Formats: sequence, structure tokens, C-alpha cells
Amino acid sequence: MTEPEFTVAPGREEPPFAGPERVLLDAWLDFHRSTLLWKCADLSTGQLRQRAVPPSSMSLLGLVRHMADVERNWFRRVLEGQDAPPLFYSDEYPDGDFDLVDDADPAEDFETYRSEVAECREIGVEHPDLDEIAVRKRQGVHKVSLRWIYLHMIEEYARHNGHADLLRECLDGRTGD
Repeated sequence: MTEPEFTVAPGREEPPFAGPERVLLDAWLDFHRSTLLWKCADLSTGQLRQRAVPPSSMSLLGLVRHMADVERNWFRRVLEGQDAPPLFYSDEYPDGDFDLVDDADPAEDFETYRSEVAECREIGVEHPDLDEIAVRKRQGVHKVSLRWIYLHMIEEYARHNGHADLLRECLDGRTGD
């Protein structure tokens, strides 16, 4: 077995079974954020970069990079209206988050992810009303509620955590919930 070069310690906590809607949404989003990091724990740089399910360009490191940009998009660009350029993709490389991992530095990318999550979590705190409307200016103009953003983020993480589970199992046989 390859000795891990990079360790992620997520501190994953189970969401509560009952509580106010906002508490549950925050808890489930944080659970899924931690799950992604948990799936990446104790792997080498090479394993994090490895595209374990050909012909897909998806890797665990690519998923972390992708979710950093997804966080940035929904909380900073859409909810806050910030001019926050993409982190890992561009017009030239629209799938750069997944395709450009061969020379990526996992420590740097995980720090970027953590910073983006921290910023987005703080933005969420500054917007307590789940019925607040934000404007998405992509493929037309769409009004979305903060509630919708939370539900979409949970769905996005859940889907990609399923991918992460399969990628991890292909890398070292480790499975889990």
C-alpha cells in the first residue's frame, strides 16, 4: 500500500434528527462537506490525482477543486453578487477543475477549498432568511431563494460524494457512508 503523503482530518459530525429548518440545512451541508474530505483522507498525491474510473477525467482532487468553485459560485457570485472569478476552470479550460490536476498541489487545493467553504459559511450566516431571493445570471436570469441554494448545494455534494465513494473504492477498496 502506498504511504499517504497528504492527510485530511475532517471532523465529520452527524446532522441532528430534528430542529429548525436552517439548523438542519447548515448541518447537512457541513456533513456533506466533511464527507468529501473524509473520502480524500490518507491518500497519496498520486492517488488524489488518479482518474480511477476511465474514461472519466474525474478524480478525488478534481472533485475537491470542483466543489470549491461550486461553493464560490452559489454563495459568492449568486447570493452576494460578488465578482469572484473561477478558481480552477476558465473559458479555455471549462473542465479545468477536473482536467488540470496532474500538476496540481493537493495541499494548496485543499486549503483553497477550506477557505472557500469558510467564506461561504460566513456568507450564509450573514443571510438568515431562507426566503431571500438572489439572482443567477447564467443561461438566462433566474431568481433563486437561499433555501433553493442550500438544497442544491446538498444535492450537488450528495451526488459528488457518491462519485467520491466509487473513486475511493477503486483506489484502495475503502468504502463507507
